[in-house]
Amino acid sequence: MNLVSVSQMLDLEKEANDSGLGYDQMMLNAGSALADVIHERYGSGQQKHILGLIGSGNNGGDTLIALSKLIEKGWLAAAYLVNERKQKDALITKLIEMNCDVVPIKEDPSFERLRKLIDHTDLILDGILGTGIKLPLRKSISEVLQVFAGMENMPDIVAVDCPSGVDCDTGEAAEDTLSADLTVCMANVKKGLLKFPAFEYVGEIACVDIGLPENLSGYANMHSSVVDQMMVRKMLPSRPLNAHKGTFGTCMIVGGSINYCGAVILSARSAYRVGAGLVQAAIPGCIYDAIAGQVPECTWVVLPHSMGVIGSSASATLQENLERVDAMLVGPGMGQEKETLDFIKELLRFKETGSGKLTLGFSQHPRMEKTTHLFTQPSLVFDADALKLISHIEKWYQLPEKIAVLTPHPGEMAILTGMTVEEIQKDRESIAREFAQKWGHVVVLKGAVTIVAAPDGHSFFIPIATPALASAGTGDVLAGMITGLLAQNISAIDAAVAGAWLHAQAGLAAEKSNGQNVSVTAGDVINQIPFVLK
Repeated sequence: MNLVSVSQMLDLEKEANDSGLGYDQMMLNAGSALADVIHERYGSGQQKHILGLIGSGNNGGDTLIALSKLIEKGWLAAAYLVNERKQKDALITKLIEMNCDVVPIKEDPSFERLRKLIDHTDLILDGILGTGIKLPLRKSISEVLQVFAGMENMPDIVAVDCPSGVDCDTGEAAEDTLSADLTVCMANVKKGLLKFPAFEYVGEIACVDIGLPENLSGYANMHSSVVDQMMVRKMLPSRPLNAHKGTFGTCMIVGGSINYCGAVILSARSAYRVGAGLVQAAIPGCIYDAIAGQVPECTWVVLPHSMGVIGSSASATLQENLERVDAMLVGPGMGQEKETLDFIKELLRFKETGSGKLTLGFSQHPRMEKTTHLFTQPSLVFDADALKLISHIEKWYQLPEKIAVLTPHPGEMAILTGMTVEEIQKDRESIAREFAQKWGHVVVLKGAVTIVAAPDGHSFFIPIATPALASAGTGDVLAGMITGLLAQNISAIDAAVAGAWLHAQAGLAAEKSNGQNVSVTAGDVINQIPFVLK
């Protein structure tokens, strides 16, 4: 799903109209597709009642068409005209001919008929305001929306393109905004819907085709996407019947310290749950006895340690075990001691090889110094403490041989960039995109509506926010999932996008399984990964 500004959407529609797809046809396509979504999701069982809230613009027209299509599918419908439409509106005339109850607001000054319609409907279709509205709302609109604020046992609400009351560019929202359970966007998702506070009102997001040609020139300047199930499904690797564990790659999880034993466990379990063939964990020897038995599927590399953290001399030991590693995660629970910083510097240092080529420190096996054979550097993921540590290494982003994945939360992003958290949160997309391009690596800027930015300037939005993921360890789960996918020979950007979407969905599934979001732990999220994959 493309993410567009309101002006970009208007330009696309104008270009489509000029190329032969008229505005009336776009509206017909939109209303028909909207009706299909509603009937598929809500139409099973006994005959259903739907109430359409009709504004004067295109969203109102889409809603009128959807009502007529749903009547043809066996629904009972009513239309409440919140704003006057043009005289002899053919769409309203058609509904009246289909025995649809049409109520103009001017005939209901106390909103009693509206309240009765709400009480006797199964679903409300919100087509009052469109994407072009600017706040504040007119008093007459606020009064209608306030009717819903005082109602109990509200039926589900489906917003047409956007919930009435939100600014689809800025993300601002009126106090009386009608909160939707589902927002059905026409052709593309509008940028403001994924900003706060607007995002709190959109519910689930779906997008329908209104017939816009794929070759419109306006699409060339659009570099933002909203991730959905179909996109992720295409990114996931195949699972051939004749596969073995080597088919699905080997991960190395590097981290752990005496104070943070569990992080490596969470990452290792998550990597396995997304399909990695083999997961190895490289940990300081002082915590081996405490955690080794907790992931029986894992193999272990015991690293030299100092004062409970990975020691500066551990790089050589790690390099001896990287011959068949496809993806390596560095950071979970490793701490920020100087010994560990020295370890990472050693790990990423440059060496001269026999061919005269500069390669990374872990590229050549110490026991093969007399040969010119070089191991392929694994794809790298930097998370947690490693993000803070690499910020102390000058031009660290030039050291990885392949495109790496960074998974910072806003605080870690602030350390990496030298900006404040407030500056980052004010314009998350632009900051993530800017530094992904500057560094040449994938940036996963975590938070409510996580943003994944690629080095080529494209950004991907995960349209999910839940307090269920606001607990310790869930970041380790995400990093492990991305690493597990990366090991399966998919690109860094696909692994990051798919991992972030699956992780968010697993958070929602854990919340649903627990019946609330207060008690969700990182382990609960891991347990839901198989069901999300299914």
